[in-house]
Amino acid sequence: MVEGLRLPRTRRAAEAALDRLVRENRFTISVFFPLNGAVLLVASAMGWLPDPLAFNAFLILLGTVVMRSPLIVGVLPLFTRRAVVGVGALTAYAYVIEYTGITTGWPYGWFYYGIDLGPTVAGVPIGLPVFFIPLVMNAYLLCLLLLGSRAQNTVVRLVAVILTVLAMDVVLDPGAVALGFWEYYRLGEGATLFYGVPLSNYAGWVVSATIAVLALDWAFDRTALLTRLDSTEFMLDDLVSFVILWGGINAWFGNWVPVVVAGLFGIGLLKTDRFDSRLLRIPRRFPWQS
Repeated sequence: MVEGLRLPRTRRAAEAALDRLVRENRFTISVFFPLNGAVLLVASAMGWLPDPLAFNAFLILLGTVVMRSPLIVGVLPLFTRRAVVGVGALTAYAYVIEYTGITTGWPYGWFYYGIDLGPTVAGVPIGLPVFFIPLVMNAYLLCLLLLGSRAQNTVVRLVAVILTVLAMDVVLDPGAVALGFWEYYRLGEGATLFYGVPLSNYAGWVVSATIAVLALDWAFDRTALLTRLDSTEFMLDDLVSFVILWGGINAWFGNWVPVVVAGLFGIGLLKTDRFDSRLLRIPRRFPWQS
């Protein structure tokens, strides 16, 4: 072991160490990674990158995990047995509904993956929960902050989060289709498309968002979530990454409605006082530089 370097011996010590790691690298995680991700993904889609850099599955998964890290680290102390059960059930649902989607066309419409997103089981990427669950969790946390005391009303809370998740997919899916991540087919004559995405996809997301929001609402204590949000300034930085990455990708491809919706999420972050403008300031040196 390196002299002076000690691994945390308790869960609380490990959580504190992870908090420091994310806090000290906020610019790298929430700005540098999504900006570079947008450039690499667009360059891959345009054919400007050679193999194996173009749509490299390892880089896609690594970048996603890094951008998700503020949310993961922020929520980690709140994982009770109940939360583990809830998130575990939601993970199982994500795999099942994705498999159902690619084999039956329900509930999103017929689609297939256009690029390699890493190892798969029965055609479903193993990393799927990393893509899906944080979207819902970010929407849930944002709504808790924006709604304030109105979040105590179960109907208001759940409907607001479901609509927010749907709005996030309005940003995500057109960008993903433009990149070639996945493609819809068997659309039928006269099918209505939104930037290449059939409306059936959004109907399917209402179903999945409802189930996911109910699962998270059951799994986590809202008071504990709000307390953690108050003390953890970086907890919604993953949403900052989302705005930069998918807003930028949609702008490149001229998907202006998704760009506007991404901008609204940025305004929401400003309204909650969770967007630190200092994140956009390029540091003189990175933390790993002495």
